[in-house]
Amino acid sequence: MIKSIPLNKLVQSPRNVRRHSDPAADAELKASIAAHGLLQNLIVRPAAKGKFEVEAGERRRRAMLALADEKRLAHDHEVTCLVLEDSAEAAVETSLAENFHRLAMNPADEAQAFAALATGGATVEDVARRFGLTVRFVEGRLRLATLAPVVFEALASGQITLDIAKAFGATSDQEIQTRVFEQVSSGYYAPNPDSVRRMVLSGTVRGSDPRARLVGRDAYIAAGGRIERELFDNDDSESWVDVALLESLAATKMEEQAKALAAEQGLAWVKPTLDPYASHDLVEGLVRLPAEPAPLTDAELARLDELDASYDEHAAILENEDSAEDAVAAAETAIQAIERECQEIRARPPVIAPELKAEAGMVLVLSRDGTPVLQPVFYGERQAEPAEADDGIEVVAGEEGSDRRRTTLSKRLVDELAMQRRDVLALHVASDPGLALDIMVFTLADAETHDWRARPATTLRAPVPAGPIIGFEAKDAPASSALAELRSGLDERWRAGTDATARFDLFRALPDESRAAWLGYVVARSLEASLNMTGERLLPFQDHLGSLIGIDMAQWWRPTAANYFDRVSKQVILDALTDVGGLELSSRFASVKKSDLAMSAERVFAGTYITEVEVREKALAWVPEVMRFASAAPEAGEAEIDASDAEPGVDGEIHTPRELAA
Repeated sequence: MIKSIPLNKLVQSPRNVRRHSDPAADAELKASIAAHGLLQNLIVRPAAKGKFEVEAGERRRRAMLALADEKRLAHDHEVTCLVLEDSAEAAVETSLAENFHRLAMNPADEAQAFAALATGGATVEDVARRFGLTVRFVEGRLRLATLAPVVFEALASGQITLDIAKAFGATSDQEIQTRVFEQVSSGYYAPNPDSVRRMVLSGTVRGSDPRARLVGRDAYIAAGGRIERELFDNDDSESWVDVALLESLAATKMEEQAKALAAEQGLAWVKPTLDPYASHDLVEGLVRLPAEPAPLTDAELARLDELDASYDEHAAILENEDSAEDAVAAAETAIQAIERECQEIRARPPVIAPELKAEAGMVLVLSRDGTPVLQPVFYGERQAEPAEADDGIEVVAGEEGSDRRRTTLSKRLVDELAMQRRDVLALHVASDPGLALDIMVFTLADAETHDWRARPATTLRAPVPAGPIIGFEAKDAPASSALAELRSGLDERWRAGTDATARFDLFRALPDESRAAWLGYVVARSLEASLNMTGERLLPFQDHLGSLIGIDMAQWWRPTAANYFDRVSKQVILDALTDVGGLELSSRFASVKKSDLAMSAERVFAGTYITEVEVREKALAWVPEVMRFASAAPEAGEAEIDASDAEPGVDGEIHTPRELAA
């Protein structure tokens, strides 16, 4: 029976099967009801005290309640409902059927509908507001409506995906869209969004294109490719007309190269791409495998020493004001070559553990000069789930060795039950902060021993930053050695567990101070490299942390010839000397050679150079500005943080950084 019922008489039914929702979708529904009214009846059952329980349509009821709270609807607004008189079990089935058998609109249908509204005078903002969507989403659908008819029909029929349709929309020229669609449909090349986007944006390809250089002119012509050449064109500027053919030839060549490299490197697979990078789609579903840079050979270490000595010789020429222009130019060229060679030597290829290599893979990209290049990253594929029959999944319940029962459940039910079980566990974890902290710390610490082939139990991740220089370790720096000592002192008895479950139980059995030490370490090792300077190395949050803690950088890092003075210009060293001793001190060293000056500066800033007490104290407290943690003054009205406000450690005491590192 259809009946109008006041909104304030409708209540949630405990039998409604929908337990989860989507805030964005709820906002869209609310906007739609505000603009168009309720377009679909609610399904209700009579309840006590004149109320009606909503068996299907709870999201619509909540949207109308929100509108009533905003005074856009009356609290007693009449709502059209279908009133059921059947049993509670039947109501559950009705609720499930109403939610289950829904089909999302085809993007082509959405595009046509939005285009019709726009033709009727509605602006993009009007459509977005009335349907609770973003302006960008509506604009994207309107662009689909302007696709060439053949492309639009392919989207509507499911012949191409939404992503490929969007790639065709990279150009508004329907003739180009039609031509490219005919090319990719002719059997030359299975289209993907990246290749379609390249093809519609370039009706032809120049001879300097990476794909053209990879394939080669002769191979392209032999395959039937056409080239158009103007009077003053050369091999780089000529136009290659058959882009789809070129894509196909290039893809085939990259696939052949990938197979050869996989066999040569002993890898399970190599994925090729015609892009100069590995796109997200290409590595989706893969896990990054741990790898270390290959160690330097004795010959390479010796060569680096030679290059360092040569660098100093040429740097001395540049710093000598009496050097001839030709000598300066030659020194600059030589230094560029030295830096380039040093970078090539230090850019070590990654090495993966032998037991992982047979199942690992890499990505082969196409560099801008047309050369296939293996990206220096190893990936692994998760083990596929067992194939599932259409009629359900066989579930075996019971402990090993006990009576075990077999049940067949539908895939949908398995997924729903898994999510509900997850929520039960999540509620109890959320209610136990101590357990939650143990889970977080253990998961991050156990990442080193985690089996990459197994499905992880949580989404917690804290990969260790590689740093801007692969393989660099400041082993002689006080902070680095203290951090290494702290790491070696961590209680690792829990690693004796044979699997994650056993390791976690052992981890929880550790004393509080041992688990707290692991917490500090796993958070600390996640920090990125930063400096107090403008540019990509600037991380204001780290400066804030350093100033908040009150780090005295001079206690943890001292400039030496090796780590600083040999690496900067003579003027920078003299400026540093001026900072601590004025012009009187820096003038003493103005005529000293760069190599000798660096060693003298090291002694000054180590406090071993004989000078005035005040100068020595300033020198011992000096560090380059980029190494300091910049501190911002508190805003007006903002309380300064005092040491008395600090939280105590796990043992109830407040520790200084030096005590923590000891």
